[in-house]
Amino acid sequence: MFIRTTTGRNKDGSTRIYLHLVQGYRVNGKVKQKVVANLGRLDVLRVGGSLDRLITSLARYSERCWLEAEGEAQLAWAKCYGPVLIFRRLWERLGLARQVGRLPAGSRVDFPVEEAVFAMVLHRLLDPGSKRATHRWLKTVYRPEFESLELHNLYRALDHLVQKKEKIEEALFARNRDLFCLNFDLMLFDTTSVYFEGQGPEGLAEYGYSREHRPDRVQVVLGLLMSRDGIPVAHHVFPGNTADIKAFRHAIADLRRRFPLRRVVIIADRGVVAEPLLEELELEGMEYIVGMPLRKWKEVREIVLSRAGRYHEVKDNLKVKEVEAGGHRYIVCHNPEGEERDRKERESIVAMLAEHLSQGELSGLVKRKGWGRYLRVKEAGKVEIDHKKVAEEARYDGKYVLRTNTSLAAEEVALDYKSLWQVEHAFRELKSGLEVRPVYLRTEAHVRGHIAVCFLALVLEATLGRLLKGQGTRASYREIMADLFELMAVRFEARGKAWLWRTELQGLAYEAFRAVGVRPPARVQPITQV
Repeated sequence: MFIRTTTGRNKDGSTRIYLHLVQGYRVNGKVKQKVVANLGRLDVLRVGGSLDRLITSLARYSERCWLEAEGEAQLAWAKCYGPVLIFRRLWERLGLARQVGRLPAGSRVDFPVEEAVFAMVLHRLLDPGSKRATHRWLKTVYRPEFESLELHNLYRALDHLVQKKEKIEEALFARNRDLFCLNFDLMLFDTTSVYFEGQGPEGLAEYGYSREHRPDRVQVVLGLLMSRDGIPVAHHVFPGNTADIKAFRHAIADLRRRFPLRRVVIIADRGVVAEPLLEELELEGMEYIVGMPLRKWKEVREIVLSRAGRYHEVKDNLKVKEVEAGGHRYIVCHNPEGEERDRKERESIVAMLAEHLSQGELSGLVKRKGWGRYLRVKEAGKVEIDHKKVAEEARYDGKYVLRTNTSLAAEEVALDYKSLWQVEHAFRELKSGLEVRPVYLRTEAHVRGHIAVCFLALVLEATLGRLLKGQGTRASYREIMADLFELMAVRFEARGKAWLWRTELQGLAYEAFRAVGVRPPARVQPITQV
């Protein structure tokens, strides 16, 4: 049944609205409707609260409406609900529920593996911690399917996930390509390191070059492949003593075998650039775009930056010009806004140096980061500002130099290098927001499974961010998540039954539901599993 309104017109041109209670029914497959009762004129019913009393009276005979109207119930618990709904929808939309849930033939599993993996991924996204912490945390979120999970189920699920890693990534690649029409013509690949607390699994946890400045810790090396659009595609885990070139070589061969990729470009910042690495990339026929050290690389410092030429504007804050030197192709990038920032920073440092020197305060000036380059020590230990060096430094303002062996236009090279921030951001998320480190797990399978969980969490986060951006949401991912956390599931007991009451959507929470294509659940619903 439902309410229908009809409108009549008075002689003076005014209108009157009548309310009717209408029932729908079918006759030979066709929908018919009949008026069950005429409730009267709307303006008359509103006088004196007659309409409100009628609605309240009817609500007494509906358990759900009565609960919303009266609110006389006993609170049992309140759990996190909003993010669970959003990420579960994405998990299913990306086909992960189906892919992770497929067990190898002959497998004997007595727990929901797919739910265990989803639980760990969700924990990475919302409140990362150890597997023991994950098991405790499951009691704070509302998803009845989590209630049967035991701690040992989580560890066993990691073993299963390692076996499925390649097939899951390949299915994700195909799904993202079809679902979001992503640009897979050019892929970005980079590596980082993650250290362990403790010994770690032998053969995987090894000492090596640490990008986290922890040479005292054993580590693993991670490789991450991403699309130009910022969507993670695949990841690799190498022993901690693996050289960059070896990781690049192995990963690209594997990726070309598994994915229909036109080209993969190694994009790296100046922190990993060394002549032997570039030479090996050339010999291996690998395409690369790398940021070059401006002051330490002689060819860049003395030739590339000194070469005259006109800049071509790419964006308001980015200009580029191409330079050939030593048989290599360089792209000089200039950021006018960055030039102004660098100039002001240098002038500020020089002013502070002058003040310290005038007062005879010399302690620590030379060793202070970024300050020592502007000073020189003369005879008898006298320290003074090196004004020639100050003038030389101005040539670096707002500039960075790229070296590439690709055939991409200079503008594309510059923009693709700027896309490196997406890979670096992903690594930062893995190592901070998703807390892939420090790793305490001891077996190789568990370590690899743990990193695969972090990778899937990164996929969900990047996908939600892309969907939000695609629908024109200007708020940040963090702002949306903060509002989603306000959406709670509250368990009430009333009239001898258990009910689930969801709290009101706050702020921008609805934007997330709209982005993933799902409606918020009903305000009140019976709980079938308690």
